[in-house]
Amino acid sequence: MKYKKAQDILPQYMIDDLQQYIEGGYLYTPKKEENKKSWGENTNTKKELNKRNKEIAKKRRNGKSIQDLAKEYFLTEYSIRRIIKKVDL
Repeated sequence: MKYKKAQDILPQYMIDDLQQYIEGGYLYTPKKEENKKSWGENTNTKKELNKRNKEIAKKRRNGKSIQDLAKEYFLTEYSIRRIIKKVDL
């Protein structure tokens, strides 16, 4: 999120009105609901994690231990169990 100077983007009457509520402070304006994107939508992160999680569940079904999976993926045993439970639903 970039900061923008009010005087660079707003008309003076709006600045005057805003200063009645917040003078010299910071004001965050959220995106409109229809412009919001869900987590991972801008990158492949969500897709990559889903791929990894399916891989973990498959290896577990093929007999790999929880402990070995945790070491291989640098995750806790609890995380591995949670992933397997979620994928196998």
